Parts: sequence; C-alpha cells; structure tokens
Amino acid sequence: MNFLGRQSNNLSVGIVGLANIGKSTLFQNITHSKLGNPANYPFATIEPAHAITQIHNDKLTRLQEIYKSKKSIPSTLTVIDIAGLTKGAADGKGLGNKFLNDIKLVDGLFHLVRAFKDENITHLESNVDPIRDLGLVQDELILKDLNMIESIITSNNKRLNSASKNQGGHNLKGELENELQFFDKLQDYLYNGQKVANYKNNNWSQEEVDILNKYNFLTSKPSLILLNVDPEDYISGKCDELKGVEDWRDQFAPHDRIMLLSNKFESSNKDEAKSALPKIIQEMKFMLQLINFYTCGPLEVRQWNIRNGTTAKEAAGVIHTDLQSTFINAEITKYQDLIESVKTKSAKLLTHKVGKDYIMQDDDIVYFKATKGKN
Repeated sequence: MNFLGRQSNNLSVGIVGLANIGKSTLFQNITHSKLGNPANYPFATIEPAHAITQIHNDKLTRLQEIYKSKKSIPSTLTVIDIAGLTKGAADGKGLGNKFLNDIKLVDGLFHLVRAFKDENITHLESNVDPIRDLGLVQDELILKDLNMIESIITSNNKRLNSASKNQGGHNLKGELENELQFFDKLQDYLYNGQKVANYKNNNWSQEEVDILNKYNFLTSKPSLILLNVDPEDYISGKCDELKGVEDWRDQFAPHDRIMLLSNKFESSNKDEAKSALPKIIQEMKFMLQLINFYTCGPLEVRQWNIRNGTTAKEAAGVIHTDLQSTFINAEITKYQDLIESVKTKSAKLLTHKVGKDYIMQDDDIVYFKATKGKN
C-alpha cells in the first residue's frame, strides 16, 4: 500500500502541543493510568510517559456471546505523553530538540490545543488563542523537518560526489540524484508553511513513499487536532473557536481531522457513552490505516490490529511468527455474514478458504491453518 509510516502493526500515538495545556491530563484520561504529571506549570513533563489503552469494540462483545467464549481481548494502542513545545523548539529552546526527537519516534499525533478559559491555569503565551497555538506547534515541526532535509541534502551531495568518482556506482548515483530532486521540491513546499503530509495531496508514488519512510519526518505523521474546550461547549458540540480552527486546518493541514474534547469533563465523567475518548481512539486508528481481524473460540475471542493492505500470511505473523512461516491457508468468515446467520438462525455460514496473498478486510473472522499442528 502507498502510505507513509512504519509497516508495523504495533503503532504508537504521541500527545503533542504547547506546554501546560492539559496533555498529561488527557494522557491519564485516555489510558486510565496515573502516569504523567498534570501539574499547573510549564514543562511538568520532561521524560515521555508510555501507556497502553484498549480499543473499545462492541463487536467483540457480540462475538463473545455467539462463540460462548470465556473471555474477550480487545486490541490496544500505545499512547505517549510528550513534553510541551515552545516557540524556538527546533533551535533547542525549552529542551526543544529532545521533545521533537520524542515526537519522531511515534506513528501518529494527538495535537491538543487549548480553547477553554481559566485564569487559574497559566498559558505559556499569556492568552488563549487556538489558531496561534496551532501555527506555533506546526511551525516548530516544519522547522525540524527542514533541518533534517538540509542535513540529508548535504549528506547526499557528498555521497554523490564520491559515487561519481567510483566505477560501479551507477545505481547509487541514480538513487541519490532522485532523492536530491525530490527533497529540493519538498523543501520549497515546507518553506511555505505546509506539512510533508500535504505534499502531492497524499498521492504518493511508491518510490516517494520509500524515500520518505527512510527518514520519518515529523510532519508526515497523521495528526488529529483535539480542541480542549469547556465542558459546556463539549456537551453542546459548539465552540466559538471551531470555525477559525477549521479554516486554519483547511489552509495549512488539510489532511488533519478535528474533534472537540473537554479534559475537565472527561476527568469527572463516568458515562462512557458521553465520553469523546473512545471516538478519539477510533478516529486515530482510522488515520493510521489500522483495521481489525478476529480469532474466535471457546477460550477467547480476540481483536487484532493490522495495517490496511496486510495479507493473510502477514496477519498470521501478528499472532505468532511460527504461524506465518508455516502458513498453509486461512478460513475467512465475514462478521456481517455471521451476524446475519445468527439473526436468521441459518445453519449455513459462508466461509471462504483463502491463500497467503489474500488481502485482509476489516472485521474478518479468521481461522489460520499451518503445518506442524500450529493452528
């Protein structure tokens, strides 16, 4: 598949934003952990905190009922609380280089932006202005990527000069020249305040994807803008700043998505149906191009994450590497076919036998067959 990022199925999401806007509170709410440091002063978080959150799925509960399984195991997503950024972070201000390097290690971004007003909570920029804050954070990420591109261009030029002097370096020379041409154009694009992810409207060639995935640019990662609003605004679904944020997004980050969130509401809310957090996790899962498959039996039903475009053989490897290396075939049942069969009390359930190159579909129920009895 032609998409940016690691091909791993164990992906992580970092919470980013300016210092002292509620990132650690969001981290604790979304992971149900006590890690992180939600203190009311800038840079309360220095080292990133990691926690795993479960991905809620009603279908898993339904499958447990149908298969009469003893337990159900949802898939998970790793969430990382990254210290807040400041203006000048790309130049090292406020430990900026360390924090930006922490961002480089994650696969997606929850970009938290403050829109609530509270005189008791200090704002690093002295007043609440979501559009300014969005621009500040994105500019620092872009500057870091520009620094990386400059280093790559310098390094590739040196390697190109060396390859030109050596016989047999024709393939390397062509590869380096292609990269240099590509990065020259991408550099100009970033100088105009646009992210890597926006370039070519995400319509990448495989060669371009291969080049970008070698370097893991900060602004190539899918980003979900979370507008941290007052509880009243969250409940009503209305926010005075939302239109301005949408306009900014359309101009500078058209592939980003926006959701309303209230840390204050989530901290006291006990009703999951009213919470934004499950929807936020599902939205990020979609942006990371993750889909589900299930394994079902009397002991357990289990939900697994895989990247869109994963083959049946590769999916078997997510369960265990032995299953991938000894894969024979897989029996696939569509979740909706199963539900329809149960609803109509039909004894006939449509199951397909597929080979190693079958492209897994969202909500496939799978039984893998392998040699040496590893089923």
